[in-house]
Amino acid sequence: MKKLGGSTLFGLIHNYLKVYLPSQRKLSHNTIRSYREALELLVDFVKMQKSVPLQDVTFEMLTGEMIAAYLDYLENERGCGIVTRNNRLAAVRAFFAYAADRDVTTAFVLGDMKNIPIKKPDKAVAIEHMSMAAVTAIVEQTNADIPKGFRDRVFIILMYDTGARIGEMIDIKICDLRFGKTPVITLRGKGRKIRSVPLMEKTVQHLQKYLSIFHENEPLCSQSPLFYSEIRGQRSPLSDRRIRYLLKDHGVKAHKCCPEVPENVHPHLFRHSRAMHLYQQGMDLTLVSQWLGHANIETTQVYAHADTEHKRRAIAAATTAENTLHAELSMERFTVSDEDTLKRLTGLR
Repeated sequence: MKKLGGSTLFGLIHNYLKVYLPSQRKLSHNTIRSYREALELLVDFVKMQKSVPLQDVTFEMLTGEMIAAYLDYLENERGCGIVTRNNRLAAVRAFFAYAADRDVTTAFVLGDMKNIPIKKPDKAVAIEHMSMAAVTAIVEQTNADIPKGFRDRVFIILMYDTGARIGEMIDIKICDLRFGKTPVITLRGKGRKIRSVPLMEKTVQHLQKYLSIFHENEPLCSQSPLFYSEIRGQRSPLSDRRIRYLLKDHGVKAHKCCPEVPENVHPHLFRHSRAMHLYQQGMDLTLVSQWLGHANIETTQVYAHADTEHKRRAIAAATTAENTLHAELSMERFTVSDEDTLKRLTGLR
């Protein structure tokens, strides 16, 4: 493996993720995780396009044309939405701005990237969400008779019940749980914002049973991660990668018995689904906004637009082509190898 020099691509990635963002910018590890994912996907894409080992990926390969192809790959092949595409572009731009300040020879990449525009959707984005039947079908794919299966079941139930982001779920510690007359859980969201979310009675029962199995005799003031994996006696929080794999796997199985389950099940889908279900059941958008931890209620308005579209489709299905309203109903909707080691050394894993 090549030595990591301070001005090489991977040397700069290491300093950016391990020193600059956490120590100088003081960003939360959830934000750093987002930057790391964007950069990891990028170097993996370049490796694939150039058919070279990961350690041979260089700044010279990162042309504006390559970055644009990477963004199209995210959208067309990985199924990322336009918002995610734009967020990945912003993360990559931020890294190259950092690199250009420290090594002038890398500035050409930043110049190319400035010509890549933020992509705007042609129409309002429709919020993808699942029916309650679909959520239930996914939960039922977990095998609650074995410890890991029960862990996965409680994880999914809690993620849906709280509408938590995947980063918030990973960060939950035992001490974040408060049982009693009004059970709540503390979540740490974007920008290190903390919010308390009420827990439903059934969810509390699942959590108490889970604690008795996975955290036996551990006090409720413990700083231990609530959900963890154990390898050779060492506990560590469930990783983002592992969670996404589990949800996708359970989703594929659930889709076979419940067609309402989307083909691509991902963590944020549960957050959207819970928010939509609460709104459809009459919760005021202001409360939904606070519950989700949105900084601006305008972000939450998308659920109202999505629900309007849901109703429009139901009406359209019940309206014949001869009906004079039919034309109006078609309006736009609101719609561990050397490479593993290298990634770990540079902070990409």
